[in-house]
Amino acid sequence: MSQSRETILGRIRTALKDVPTAEKPEDVKVERSYLTIDPSPRAAMIHQFIERVGEYRAKVKTTTADDLPRAIAESCAAQGIQKLVIPADLPEGWVPAGLTLVREPGLTIDQLEHSDGVLTACALGIAQTGTVVLDSGPGQGRRAITLLPDYHLCVIFEHQVVGLVPEAVAKLQAAAASPDRPITFISGPSATSDIELNRVEGVHGPRTLEVIVVMSQEHDPD
Repeated sequence: MSQSRETILGRIRTALKDVPTAEKPEDVKVERSYLTIDPSPRAAMIHQFIERVGEYRAKVKTTTADDLPRAIAESCAAQGIQKLVIPADLPEGWVPAGLTLVREPGLTIDQLEHSDGVLTACALGIAQTGTVVLDSGPGQGRRAITLLPDYHLCVIFEHQVVGLVPEAVAKLQAAAASPDRPITFISGPSATSDIELNRVEGVHGPRTLEVIVVMSQEHDPD
């Protein structure tokens, strides 16, 4: 064991020395008076989600369910996509015509790296943080397909947007309990900064994230 690790563990043991040995985590009451449900009007919540997604340098646009295939095709065309990765269970109606499709499952790293992008659904979105969450559920595929291609086009329906992080966590319990369903939180394109704070995008994932929000009839953008 390294000296640093032993130092850290030693400090933890010292901090816990007055804890009774029979005490369990559930014996200690945790203050949870913070806000767990966003009381904002639904329209305001969706507006906040769209605004926050854009603030993370992600592209974002709205459409309706009827126009979703056209919106997807336009995004792929604007990005110059020729070879598109799609999960096996992605709705067929979403897939643009005329592209070379690279279908899951079983794609190799080389196949993913030599694709132009990936199209997926998602589990939910968080208005508070402008985050899109994938949990390997329907239309999402495995985590690797959204990490290696340089462009990620993600579709989210309005009803999938929640207000706050605690609301999202509550909805992700089934995936969290499964070892086969990793959860990925995506807030903008992959990016980091060097020591001079120069932003570099695409280090650990797609350099371009585009989110299409499918609005309900009630909040139809048109």
